[in-house]
Amino acid sequence: MESLPNDKRRRLHWSWWVLALLLFLLALAADLGWRLWPEFAERRHYQLALDLPSPIDLASLPSVTRFDFPLGTEHGALAYDAQPFTQNNHLGDDLNGIGGENSDLGDSVYAVADGRVLLAREGGPGWGNIVILLHAYREKGERKYVQSYYAHLDSILVAKDDEVQRGQEIATVGTANGKYLAHLHFEMREFITPFVGAGYRRDTRGWLNPSEFIRAHRGAPDDDVGRTFAR
Repeated sequence: MESLPNDKRRRLHWSWWVLALLLFLLALAADLGWRLWPEFAERRHYQLALDLPSPIDLASLPSVTRFDFPLGTEHGALAYDAQPFTQNNHLGDDLNGIGGENSDLGDSVYAVADGRVLLAREGGPGWGNIVILLHAYREKGERKYVQSYYAHLDSILVAKDDEVQRGQEIATVGTANGKYLAHLHFEMREFITPFVGAGYRRDTRGWLNPSEFIRAHRGAPDDDVGRTFAR
């Protein structure tokens, strides 16, 4: 290379940089394609122009000060976590009524906080019916957003863009169209999109530990029991 003229050395140098950049972009595209393929593959469950909330919509969301558990009592009693967050690369909690098996089929699923419905529909193979809610809250003076995600539902009792209140019945526990014993697959997410995604993944960035998040943001006195909304 030392014997090459300066202009040729410069061109060769830039060629290597361009090749490295192209390889990086190709690897990035392949990674994104692998992560999003389940959404693209099932075209009837994916729209390229996702209906994301506008800045005005986000600003109109009230900041909630309290989150409750979605199954059983507000405190999470009368339910148990059959497969916690990150166990077997699980992205949520699998919540069951205390009777186990299909004893909780048709039980009420409640909104964990005031918010707005981002998605309410059939979620594709393995998911059954899904509801995704968007919530705004303040933490250390900063306004933040979080999603609550409810899957394997038997029935859906809300519609897209509905405003919901904490403790409102939004769905009932199901079996993902007979794929599983009845339970609620429940996730908490840091991003803002009606993205169905996968139930299992090693990389959990963007997902929160659901039970830990709710316990940390309950703001409820010990004697506060019962639901505001009854079925």
